[in-house]
Amino acid sequence: MTAVTDQDHTEHPDRRGDTPRDEDRPERDDREHAHPGEGGRGASGPPGPSGPSGPSGEDDRDGAGGPSRGDRADPAADHRARRTGTGAEAWDDGLIARRVAENAGAEQSAATEPRSPVPRPVPPLAYDTPLRLRLEALRELVGLSRTRLDNRTLAEAGRVLEEAAVRRRLSGQHTVVAIAGATGSGKSQLFNALAGVAISETGVRRPTTAAPIACSWSDGAASLVERLGIPPRLRRRPLQATVDADERLRGLVLVDLPDHDSAAVQHREQVDRVLALVDAVIWVVDPEKYADAMLHERYLRPMAAHAEVMFVVLNQIDRLPGEAADQVLDDLRRLLDEDGVALGEYGEPGTTVLALSALTGDGVGELREALSRFVVERGAPARRISADVDVAAARLWPAYATRGRAGLSEEAREEFLDRLADAVGATAAGEAAERAWLRNANRACGTPWLRLWRWCQDRGDPVTGRQLLRGQDDEEITARQRVEQAVRTVADRASAGLPASWAQAVREAAVRGSQGLPEALDELAVRAGLPPGRPPRPGWWPVAVLAQASMTVLQFVGGLWLLGQIIGVVSPNLGVPVLLMVIGIVGGPLIEWSCRMAARGPARRYGQEAERRLREAASGCGRARVLDPVAAELLRYREVREQYGRVVGVGAGARIGGG
Repeated sequence: MTAVTDQDHTEHPDRRGDTPRDEDRPERDDREHAHPGEGGRGASGPPGPSGPSGPSGEDDRDGAGGPSRGDRADPAADHRARRTGTGAEAWDDGLIARRVAENAGAEQSAATEPRSPVPRPVPPLAYDTPLRLRLEALRELVGLSRTRLDNRTLAEAGRVLEEAAVRRRLSGQHTVVAIAGATGSGKSQLFNALAGVAISETGVRRPTTAAPIACSWSDGAASLVERLGIPPRLRRRPLQATVDADERLRGLVLVDLPDHDSAAVQHREQVDRVLALVDAVIWVVDPEKYADAMLHERYLRPMAAHAEVMFVVLNQIDRLPGEAADQVLDDLRRLLDEDGVALGEYGEPGTTVLALSALTGDGVGELREALSRFVVERGAPARRISADVDVAAARLWPAYATRGRAGLSEEAREEFLDRLADAVGATAAGEAAERAWLRNANRACGTPWLRLWRWCQDRGDPVTGRQLLRGQDDEEITARQRVEQAVRTVADRASAGLPASWAQAVREAAVRGSQGLPEALDELAVRAGLPPGRPPRPGWWPVAVLAQASMTVLQFVGGLWLLGQIIGVVSPNLGVPVLLMVIGIVGGPLIEWSCRMAARGPARRYGQEAERRLREAASGCGRARVLDPVAAELLRYREVREQYGRVVGVGAGARIGGG
């Protein structure tokens, strides 16, 4: 038996027909007579099984380690290729066609029956609503975080979004399953056993598989295989009898990978690249390397979240005597459990663990049955993308996790505004305004003699009632150090408990806002200070001034009366003038004291109003320059946290927490 080439009519509907056009024949003839070394494919005519080749054909292999054609093509194969109209892009059979048995011609002819040329559209993959919402939340999360997190932190999330978008545009009726394993584990042998025909080369030479080889059970998978970077010459089809035996495998695309522990670096790179793109993985282990540290630490443990799209197969059980196979299988389950890989036992979702022998076929049917159920569900691509989202969310956890309640409390806000008000001197300005009001009240309602004395003392001072906001020209109102300390304190409180990147963003927002804040507070202090001129006077001030003037008049009348008696102009009568003078002398200070007591309330209110205006001005400036930018960063972080919660989801939270 041998592999058959595939002409995917769904992917290339324009390449069908029973007879090639006349104008295409010379070109085909040129390809058929091309030099065997061109492109590493020998005769690059229409793909089809080639006949056995001599030693020269064995050496005709491409640099990537993939199979290649011999120098001579089988005429029957060329005839079938022309009849089906396949071109150079069609799936090739390469090396295996030259190693088939001579007596397999009848089976080969049956396997290459032409398929219906009618193209069937392949519906793209459709994600369910929860996964679609998670992907949208992840996209929003990455968008909100690009200016706060470095590209390396968001690289995995961006890759998942890109691959999810690409996979969604491709076939939803196919499931791409990779067979991966270590050197000598027998994965190529298992690949051939599942396909029912020798497709992938096996042997004692290591490494044997040098490039991924794909085998599709149905049409419409060419774009999926192209996404994996597998060229047409490495694409195969299984034996038709195998496809007919189990229709449920239709839609399966099986990929044989190079050894993940290969000595060739390019082989390991191909394994890592393809594993990130396939829908599911079959890990093939053998009794000697099933506990290999590289396998568990580099692959199984990091892929624990992908347990539902993984198979772990213990191969070569024919080499184990008696009950040793069960013991090794139990130990393999134990190691997988230690890696955090959920096992699909007792109806629970998880990794399927099987024991088989690809050489004898023991257990291969059980694996084929499990693959059939897996492929029929058509849910592997979505589960793979969902697991990728889980892994991306787990890697982003340190960037969004908080150590406690994050945010800026109202108490911290009030303390910051109070610090700014103190730095701008709001309290001192209020007290100065109160003293200025009292001083004006005393001057307006005081006795003339006291006012004359105070006038003599304050001759060099500024106009009464003006508040001197600056003691000297070079002295600033705002204490810069107090402002800087207030900004540092509020930034530290706002960033407490935040992840490092978001805490740094909050502190940077506070620092940017604090630039020029002292100067702005100075300008506000000047504008919000006391207005020039005298403070406003209450309605009782004129009455007090009139009363004080009356007391002064009484003093003058009494004094002049006594002076007239002394001169002899007025008849002697000491009682009345003395009484008038006593009333004036005692009444003046009494009225002044009463006015001072009555002025305390208005003076206090005037000082409080001046302090309030200055506090509001300082608060508005601090809020606009510092608190609002900090609050905007905290709001952005809360939005990001909400999006992250949608990305994690209810079901994924336990897996992330456990990982």
